[in-house]
This record gives sequence, structure tokens and C-alpha cells, in this order.
Amino acid sequence: MPATEVELRRDGTAGDRAVAGSPEPTARSTVTPGLRIVPILITLAAVALAALLGWAMWDAYMGAPWTRDGTVRAYVVTMAPEVAGRIVELPVADNQFVHRGDLLLTIDPTNYKIAVSLAEAAVQQAQANAENAASEARRRQRMPTAAVSAEERQSHAASATAAQGQYRQAQANLEQARVNFERTEIRSPVNGWVTNLSARLGDYVNVGERTISVVDADSFWVDGYFRETQLGSMREGDPASIKLMGYSEIVRGHVGSIARGINVSNAQPNQQGLAMVNPTYTWVRLAQRVPVRIEIDHVPRSITLVAGMTATVQIDPRSPSAK
Repeated sequence: MPATEVELRRDGTAGDRAVAGSPEPTARSTVTPGLRIVPILITLAAVALAALLGWAMWDAYMGAPWTRDGTVRAYVVTMAPEVAGRIVELPVADNQFVHRGDLLLTIDPTNYKIAVSLAEAAVQQAQANAENAASEARRRQRMPTAAVSAEERQSHAASATAAQGQYRQAQANLEQARVNFERTEIRSPVNGWVTNLSARLGDYVNVGERTISVVDADSFWVDGYFRETQLGSMREGDPASIKLMGYSEIVRGHVGSIARGINVSNAQPNQQGLAMVNPTYTWVRLAQRVPVRIEIDHVPRSITLVAGMTATVQIDPRSPSAK
């Protein structure tokens, strides 16, 4: 074997050993600079979103006055008979809607009709007596002094005056009898719903006894009980949103008025008339609740207002230019 070939083989073997003995280079991690910014951006976005949500919650809870302590209110007209008697007609039912002037019930008018006839007869009799007494008094006045004394003239004049007074009294009794006869019919003074009707046909009712009640359909409003710390950010006329329990629609209204007084326990007097002051003091003082009357402007058709319903009320303060 030639010497040159031997050297080439030696060099190749040595080179292979060197390559086999040397460790392979470690692969470097190639990270794109843009990928390092992604976690930072996500963190900043989460912080910004949390800040926005926190600001929105603060504005909702502290900026716009609101309360869950609201109640739907309405006036209830309670009617009691002004004459006593037995109910002979009851054309309405419980929860029925009635219009102003509709007949609610009728009390037996027999006795009161007879009383009107008796009063009319008494008026006719009193009128005849008054006319006769006046005629006698005038005749005595025309007679000469020699035929009639001054005392007799004065007596007939007094009798005529008394008869005229009895006639007027009879007329007043007739008017009272007619009024009592009209009162045998009880009619609705408002538009509304008959509520909690317990009277039945044939019941006997007494004067002043509560018999029938009607919820005034035109008198609904909402009482919102706001904390005293919220009163400074609301004014009369501010728009209000009313959310009734059980309904998703919103009832629209506005602030009608703010109550000017609530009960204060420390102002109650004792037997001597002195104020009773609680000697203990709590470090945590809760804000008082003040009634705010919310007038209703619009009610969705799907909502049935019922006095006593629970409501959540939010006041939207007007802009300074609108105040």
C-alpha cells in the first residue's frame, strides 16, 4: 500500500474520531419578540376592563340614586251607607271594573219612599195653614181699630209668622226625606276596581258601616324609600325608571315630591312631656330612609298594577341645562 494512501486513511480515521468525540451543539430557542408582549397586553386589557366595570358599578350604585325598597300605592275609596237597610240589589262582583257613576248596591227604599210621601203631605198641610194664618192677619189689619184691638192684630200676625216657620220646616223635612231616598243607591265616585267585596245580597247594613271599597284607577303612584344620602342628587321632575317584581318591562315616571318628615324615636315625649333620648350610642349609624313619591307616566300594556307590589326605583338626574 502506498504511503500516501496510508496517510489519507489515518487522517480520515482521526477526523472521524474527532467528530465522534466532540459534543453536538445545543439548539438555541428562537422566541419572537412579539410573543413576549401578548401576556402583557392581556393583563393590561383585563385591568382596563375591570376598571371600566368598577366605574360602571360605582356610577350605577352611587351616581344614580336607586332603591329596591319601593311600593306601588293607590287611593282606595271606602263607601259606607248613609241610611240603614237591607241590600236588595248588588250588581257588581269582586275585582270588577266600574266607571264613575255606576251603581254599586241598592238599599231597600220602601221606608224612605214612604217618608218622602209623608213629608210631601206635611208640606201641603203646613202651606195651607201658613196661607190661612197670613190671610187672617191681613184681614185683621184692614179692620177698623174700633172692631179689632191692637192685641188681637198682634196675635194674628204672630200666628201667621209661626205658620210660615212651620211651612219652611216641613219643606226642609221633605228635602231631607228626598236625600235619604237618593242615598239608598250607592254609586261609584271614581273609575276603578271593586276590591275585597264581602257584602252579599240580603245583608243588613247600618249607617257608617264600611260596605264596599273601590281602588281608584287614576291614582296609582310609587313610594320609593331612598337613603338620606341620596336626596341631594335628585330633584322634583327627575325621570325615574320603575322595575316591578315579576315583570321585565320598565314603568316610566318622574319624581313628584319628597317627604318633609319622618318619625324620630328620640323625639317621643314621656309622661312629663320631656323628650326621651336613648342614652346608648352606636358607632355604626345607618342612613334614614325617606319616602319619595314617584308619579307614573307610562305603564306597558302587559303590566297589571296592583297596590302593594314591590318595586325597584332608579332616578336619572337631569342635565344641568334641563334644571
